[in-house]
Amino acid sequence: MKKKLDIIHEDKELLVINKPSKLLTISTEKEKYHTLYFEASSYIKKQNPRNKIFIVHRLDKETSGIVIFAKNESLKLALQNNWEKLAPLREYIAVVEGGVKNKKGTITNYLKETKTLQVFDTKNPKDGKLAITHYQVLETNKTYSLLKITIQSGRKNQIRVALSSIGHPIVGDKKYQSQKNPYGRLALHASKLKLIHPKTKQEYIFLSKLPKEFERDFKRGIDQYLNQ
Repeated sequence: MKKKLDIIHEDKELLVINKPSKLLTISTEKEKYHTLYFEASSYIKKQNPRNKIFIVHRLDKETSGIVIFAKNESLKLALQNNWEKLAPLREYIAVVEGGVKNKKGTITNYLKETKTLQVFDTKNPKDGKLAITHYQVLETNKTYSLLKITIQSGRKNQIRVALSSIGHPIVGDKKYQSQKNPYGRLALHASKLKLIHPKTKQEYIFLSKLPKEFERDFKRGIDQYLNQ
């Protein structure tokens, strides 16, 4: 990662970063160093070699947007142990294939993962983990729809599976039946996150500007939708 970290917010306990697409959040067996975690750790160790950083949640490699790190383990654990309540709003912007007819909707899936790590909708409530995804259509054209998405659960690949399951895969998501890739990336961005500090109860609203490439297919500037 050659560019400097795109830091959205930093204080004594939190580091919030805008992750670019095509960068892992944390390491895998195949990749140890080209990750957001490695870059964040290097950044805070430059301030003080004894500093540590802890990942609170993650985004898919192909998804861009808001990622939160804690600067101490107690905060990390407190956030992770009650994530659904302490992060009550997790909002995404996606560009999907086709014109979505319903202006608003809720998609319910039961997700299961194969041995090859492919997540799919099993249709059997007893055989998968419940995933609830809400969407709102912001704008459409002849080819694509621009959606604002919020999630009640945080399952792996949840949004990608949900939108593919209603016949509108995210643009650039070949893994889930997308046929188009005009941006050279997955068109999914974590744009807004509300966080409640577990100890101080202070509320934070973190915003991340949308990737510029998303704007070219829609008449209105996308950033205005963040505060709607």
